[in-house]
Amino acid sequence: MRKTRPLGLLKTTFVLMRKDLLIEWRTRARLNALVFFAMATLLLFSFALGPDTKLLERNAGGYLWLAILFASVLSLGESFRVETENACLDGVRLAPADARAIFLSKALGNALLLLALGVVLVPVMVALYGVKIVTGVGDLASILVLGSLALSAPGTVYAAISSHARARDVLLPLLLFPLVIPALLSAAKGTTLVLQGDPMQQLGSWQGLLLGFNLIYWSVGFLLFPRVIED
Repeated sequence: MRKTRPLGLLKTTFVLMRKDLLIEWRTRARLNALVFFAMATLLLFSFALGPDTKLLERNAGGYLWLAILFASVLSLGESFRVETENACLDGVRLAPADARAIFLSKALGNALLLLALGVVLVPVMVALYGVKIVTGVGDLASILVLGSLALSAPGTVYAAISSHARARDVLLPLLLFPLVIPALLSAAKGTTLVLQGDPMQQLGSWQGLLLGFNLIYWSVGFLLFPRVIED
């Protein structure tokens, strides 16, 4: 008999992420819900503040990331629903593959969804709030990438923890929101500097804070996730 050789970490991650993205692409239910929910959030902010265009322009970066944060709860909460309902997670764990690949595939897939959501929301924000991208599209793209990764890593871990709880839809934001405050603040401040200009060269500091947040929580998630799914 031929022995089944375990797949490498990178290959397993790619296979699992491809599976998740194919499911998402065929149904598009989660992506459509994210887009409409986040757009509605941006609209509600504009309606709540009324005709005060200066206030909208000044706080546009914060409103964008609040919309992404609220929508991320829907995305992260659904990321383990298929595996939980059909007991697929146990099958994946029994496969001859590194369990940490599950974390990487889920976290990277969630980050891609949030990044795609951010790309869709930026033109809506520009149209609603009348802002301009002052420092360049590259700076905004870097903030969107780092911010999406920062929400995805701890969110994936907490989504796995809360996936078996009865009140998982309530438990996930209660666990996630306090933890991601530094990342949310950095992303909002960085986006504000991109939209309003950066005369004092502060953008690099906020990007560095986001990068440090990502290094910490991606490393922690990578190391602890096998224990999380075992428990």
